[in-house]
Amino acid sequence: MSRIGAAVVGTGFMGAVHTEGLRRAGVPVVGILGSSEGKSRQVAERWGIPRAYGSFEELLADPDAQAVHICVPNRFHVEMARAALLAGKHVLCEKPLAMTSMESAELVELASRRPGQAAAVCYNIRFYPLCLEAREWVRRGDLGEILHVNGSYSQDWLLYATDYNWRVLAEEGGDLRAVADIGSHWLDLTHAITGLEVEAVCADLKTVHPVRHRPAGEVETFKSKEGPAAETHPIPITTDDYGCAMLRYHTGARGNLWVSQVTAGRKNCLRFEIAGSEQSLAWDSERPNELWIGRRDEPNRSLIRDPSLLSVAARGAVSYPGGHNEGYGDTFKQTFRAFYGAIAAGDFSGSGPYATFADGHRDLLICEAILRSHQEERWFKV
Repeated sequence: MSRIGAAVVGTGFMGAVHTEGLRRAGVPVVGILGSSEGKSRQVAERWGIPRAYGSFEELLADPDAQAVHICVPNRFHVEMARAALLAGKHVLCEKPLAMTSMESAELVELASRRPGQAAAVCYNIRFYPLCLEAREWVRRGDLGEILHVNGSYSQDWLLYATDYNWRVLAEEGGDLRAVADIGSHWLDLTHAITGLEVEAVCADLKTVHPVRHRPAGEVETFKSKEGPAAETHPIPITTDDYGCAMLRYHTGARGNLWVSQVTAGRKNCLRFEIAGSEQSLAWDSERPNELWIGRRDEPNRSLIRDPSLLSVAARGAVSYPGGHNEGYGDTFKQTFRAFYGAIAAGDFSGSGPYATFADGHRDLLICEAILRSHQEERWFKV
């Protein structure tokens, strides 16, 4: 698709996902940066990547790395995104964009002063074809007036006190965890589909395990599910394991969201239901190739992901015929196709389907309002 070279920062779960997605999108991965020069070399050899960087400065100095994918713990996002923009690179950052909305506002402003550079946040769930189809239905007015938006995002990989990952630490990921880590995906997705802006929130959060048992060595995302480490030590936890939030939208519509990383049996389950005055739509990420259509006076329907049945906008994110299911990895490929396609077309307006830095900033503002609402036990305006 593009001869723009991409460099990936991070060798964990998301670094691997980005590397695979870039290659499937036809974007060459020119280099990789790990937590040490040795780790960079080890992973570059294992993944067949030409260059192993010894430092972020070395990466930024590489003329073949015209775009940077930031796939490291949250506390590094703002400084790396800032430096990459200033070095003239296109930037695609994992969410959240920053640790605070003050930091994300700075990045939005900086990106606005770099008109020839693309700056995006990796909200990949937008790119499930049936989510794009739902967006088209709303835009065409097929649902009528949107009355309310409800849903959840649940996982089980942190169910036990022996489950551990850097994401549970406030100093690494921020004061919010379940809400910011997975709830932000739901907030971004429902905004992308409906266009509704959250005006105020009322939230209640819970830390199930105020003490977790940290292994002697670091644990990659989801690896803790393979069994507890032999040697651990207790560590205090303040971030949320689950929570819920009522939402007020600017149109007068209402919504609610609950998130959990401690729901046994739910591996990675995002659900939404959008209720309109004419009909409703519902979708479940664990059954991503089906879109439920609810009606009052006619039989309900189920739309199966088949490019011949979808709108032009959704069809562009489908690579295989009906009956050939597409899933999680495909959403990254489609995210990167949209991002690098905009770069190739010279379109830096941010008007395409991928999430911009401004979208990442919006979600941080909502997440901070959710935290304040929980702390102060009241409705809080975004």
